[in-house]
Amino acid sequence: MKRVGFLLKVKPDKIAEYKAHHQHVWPEMLAALQRHGWHNYSLFMRPDGLIFGYFETPESLEAAQAGMAQEDVNARWQDLMASYFEGLGGGHADEMMEVLEPVFYLE
Repeated sequence: MKRVGFLLKVKPDKIAEYKAHHQHVWPEMLAALQRHGWHNYSLFMRPDGLIFGYFETPESLEAAQAGMAQEDVNARWQDLMASYFEGLGGGHADEMMEVLEPVFYLE
């Protein structure tokens, strides 16, 4: 399993609304994530909106992203979420996340 950690930044004035959306992620979006290898997907947020995200995938980050890029539901979700983030430059969060280098893992 490939482990992927990443950072994103939610705009401070959008934090509550962003959290509310994630209380009710669309079932078809959840199914697409599972179908394309996004396992143990978790998001953690600091009070200032910095998000640490984590997921495990059987292939690679690129394969997981490519699978989701084929899904219409992903395009709709990314369009909805785009206005919540800082620094995307008009892109989608799933394409612009800052991927972190793995340094240690305790098995």
